[in-house]
Amino acid sequence: MPALLALSEFFREDVDPAALPLVSRLSGAWPMLSVFVTLFRGGDEEVLVRLLVLRELGARADAPRWSPQEIAQRFAYLNDTKLSTVLARLKDGDLLLWDGDAGLWQLSEGARVALSALSTMVDFAGDDVELGYLTSQVAAGQAVGQLSDDALAHLLARLNELTCEFEDALESQSEFRIRAAQHRLEAVWRWVAKSTEVVRGLTADETLTLAQLAQAQAVALAQSRMLALAGTFERRLAQLAAQRVHLGISGLTSTDIADWLRHRQQGQLGKLAAGALSFAPEPAFLSTPELADVAEYELIARERARAGDAVLPGSTSAPVSGVPEIERLLEAEAMYDTLTTLGMAGETGFPIDRAVLAGSYDETAYRLSLLSLLGDPDMRGDDSIVAQLARLPLRLTGGLGVTEPEHPEVACLSDATLSRIPQDGH
Repeated sequence: MPALLALSEFFREDVDPAALPLVSRLSGAWPMLSVFVTLFRGGDEEVLVRLLVLRELGARADAPRWSPQEIAQRFAYLNDTKLSTVLARLKDGDLLLWDGDAGLWQLSEGARVALSALSTMVDFAGDDVELGYLTSQVAAGQAVGQLSDDALAHLLARLNELTCEFEDALESQSEFRIRAAQHRLEAVWRWVAKSTEVVRGLTADETLTLAQLAQAQAVALAQSRMLALAGTFERRLAQLAAQRVHLGISGLTSTDIADWLRHRQQGQLGKLAAGALSFAPEPAFLSTPELADVAEYELIARERARAGDAVLPGSTSAPVSGVPEIERLLEAEAMYDTLTTLGMAGETGFPIDRAVLAGSYDETAYRLSLLSLLGDPDMRGDDSIVAQLARLPLRLTGGLGVTEPEHPEVACLSDATLSRIPQDGH
């Protein structure tokens, strides 16, 4: 029998196992965990008989203590030698306690806890309701005020796993996978409803920590995502039904044929395909690595070489400003003179049409755009005419309505007004 390894040998030399919170938690619970080690060590048959004996002994609640004669009568269907071996194993693992004074057997505290956990799991087995088992753990912890963070995390993880399975089925566009996923959703539907009630109670519990509350909210969000998929299944199946191909007047569809083929064995499919499929010869002289090398050169290296041969263009003089730019600066200067004149006229405010209306639509639109620069702080260090215009002590107010000026090209204009900003107390 090989020598048992010390716990420290499973970790790196610079890691102290006792300093890890999870290791410390498991080590502290080892007296209870050792019960499961005793139960599940050995072959499947041994474990099954061991559980059978322990559950039978724990099922008698009115008289929990057993005499050797009662045990022999209860397990008369078991081999005497094997029964003695099982009882000895349970006793060595501290699952059965022997009262020498009374001459009776009884279950230990750890055995009762293990039986309770196993009974819950066995009762849920076989009904595809692992979600129900996880929900029951959360509900039980909440009921006794001992909510486990791990139970909440497992419930959240299972909800996310189911949601991913359902989303993958929808993305596959396979009618068979979608129907199977829909059936799976219907199977766990009642447990989702139960977990919704549990989470509703959790979010209303003021004794929860912030971490537990965040996990409960995440569970509620995962439930909402999964329940929202119920309608998506119906819509996707309706879309796929519209795409079915009906085979003449036989009443069969392409879905029926696909379902029939899915239930055939591989050898049967090979016979059906015999003579119906032709295969092209595979060039054995071409291997994947060589093809990848050639493709890499053609797609990457060649283009990279071309980019490396590129040279910087020669220097050129900056282009001279054209007539439109000069005209815009002239319009800005004219706008600046107009605003300066109106601002110094002693009026507290004046409509913008007195400042922006020009001879054409283009000039008016340009002048109107210059008003957006008034008060722009980015223009403080600039000496251009546009920056001088932006520094004028004016601001826009109003502008909720429009006016209709008498102008050949401008049909309407904002009714905003320009007002002076007091300077130096004036």
